[in-house]
Amino acid sequence: MKITSFNPQIITNEPDQLIELFEILGFERKHEKTGIGEKNVVGIAMKDPNGFKLDISVPEVHLPKDIMSIRMNVDNFDEVCALLVSHGFKKYYGEGKVVNTASSKSALMIAPSGYCINLIEHIKVHN
Repeated sequence: MKITSFNPQIITNEPDQLIELFEILGFERKHEKTGIGEKNVVGIAMKDPNGFKLDISVPEVHLPKDIMSIRMNVDNFDEVCALLVSHGFKKYYGEGKVVNTASSKSALMIAPSGYCINLIEHIKVHN
């Protein structure tokens, strides 16, 4: 198992104010992906000049409040997911709920104490 990236993520229904704030703090939009999974999530990756990263995710589901999460990209989703489950984590959107796209596999995992890890494995396409 290898962690390939690790950074904060804010899951929100109100991205505009967050994006504006972090742009004032020196972050720039680096990447945007739309239509992710059943919740039709928009994922916005931001980065500052020092290399710090922040992800802002906007699902098409009402959230009572923003969710602070850690985005953790790994090289083996199934192995790390099983490890987290063995430590009491549950899939936020329900047991068995994994988001599969052409380029990634992911699940928002919630710890027994309440913090979240958005577990992601990027799928490498070899031509």
